[in-house]
Amino acid sequence: MTAPAETFIPAAGTITMFSTSWCGYCRRLKSQLDAQGIGYTEVNIENTEGTAELVESLNGGNQTVPTVLFPDGSAATNPSAAEVKSRLGL
Repeated sequence: MTAPAETFIPAAGTITMFSTSWCGYCRRLKSQLDAQGIGYTEVNIENTEGTAELVESLNGGNQTVPTVLFPDGSAATNPSAAEVKSRLGL
C-alpha cells in the first residue's frame, strides 16, 4: 500500500528527503544541506511502510533516491543543494 504524499509534506523552509541507508547521493545531499543549515526530515524507504511505493509513484515507477518533497507538494529526484535552496526560497 502506498503511503499518501500528504503525510510527508514538510513545514515551510524544510524538505522531506526519501532515502536508503546505502545511497551515496543521499549522504552527499544531507551533508550539503547540513552545511547550509537547510532543515530536512529523512525517511528511509527501506524501513517506512508504503514509502518505497510512494517514491515509485513520484518517479515514474522507479525507486530513485534521494527523492525530495517540498512544502508546496512538489517533488524532485536527486536535486542539488542549490536547487533545494532555490525552491525553498532561501
